[in-house]
Amino acid sequence: MPDQGVNPIREFYHSLPKIELHRHLEGSLRLSTMIETAREFRLDLPYNNPEQFNQLVQVVDGDPFDFQNFLAKFSSLRLFYQSQEVIQRVAREAVEDAAADNIRYMELRFTPVALTRIKGFPMGEAVDWVLTAVRQASQDFGIDVRLIVSVNRHEPLQLAEEAFDLAVARMDEGVVGVDLAGNEAEYPGENFAALFREAREAGLQATIHGGEWGGPERIRLALEALGAERIGHGIRVMEDSDLVAFVRERQIPFEVCPTSNYQSGAVTELARHPLTAMVRAGLNVTVNTDDPGISRIDLSDEYELVGEVLGIAPDA
Repeated sequence: MPDQGVNPIREFYHSLPKIELHRHLEGSLRLSTMIETAREFRLDLPYNNPEQFNQLVQVVDGDPFDFQNFLAKFSSLRLFYQSQEVIQRVAREAVEDAAADNIRYMELRFTPVALTRIKGFPMGEAVDWVLTAVRQASQDFGIDVRLIVSVNRHEPLQLAEEAFDLAVARMDEGVVGVDLAGNEAEYPGENFAALFREAREAGLQATIHGGEWGGPERIRLALEALGAERIGHGIRVMEDSDLVAFVRERQIPFEVCPTSNYQSGAVTELARHPLTAMVRAGLNVTVNTDDPGISRIDLSDEYELVGEVLGIAPDA
């Protein structure tokens, strides 16, 4: 008789070899690692109260599903980067978790400012810590991982410039791209245009968050002003038929993250996620986790959601 504890649907999606193009290191921390770190460094967090602690770092039952609540989790997450050892541990564990989920290739984006601000680490050192940990973990767990250096819209341009300079200098060490993230509803990001142009001229690829909480005009800005070669999320694209035609013709890849889109309020119902319409329109879409630690998911969960709830077959 089959093992009653095995979910064949879950097992099927887990068995599929997968690619992840949109995963944030800072949103991938294990809950157990956060609790251990909070205790070790005596952080001012309720680590002895699981319910309160979880609410600070994960989307939990009863949370409002909006981008303010979702982004607020990162304010708590920045408290954990207390040492080189912690930063390298979370980088290694992110790779290990991806490999355990049968991900064969992953592009892991990380935000140097987020890793360094709480303790004032030199940004270059933190970048190298991540590179070293990811490189070793990739070998140990048999997964191909490349890195994307990400910056936030609301932070000063000089910090982004420093991060991008570090990315360019480490192109031979696994850094393949740069990213712009954060609150696009209030910070469009056109002031980053020169930095993205210089990064692209140096040989890095550009992927930019757009059309998640902002409208399709944010996708246009990412493509036309910032030179994006991929779009993070981009689910608002379907609101502009001319833009749909444009990205379909050029087969611009979209990094869609269904659960994150729902939890952050970008969509109100999972069953009506725009991914279905994007696929039917012939757009080049990929499925990703975004922040699996915050959302309490893995990529197999996202595949199952897309297959079983949205009705998109794995070979679509």
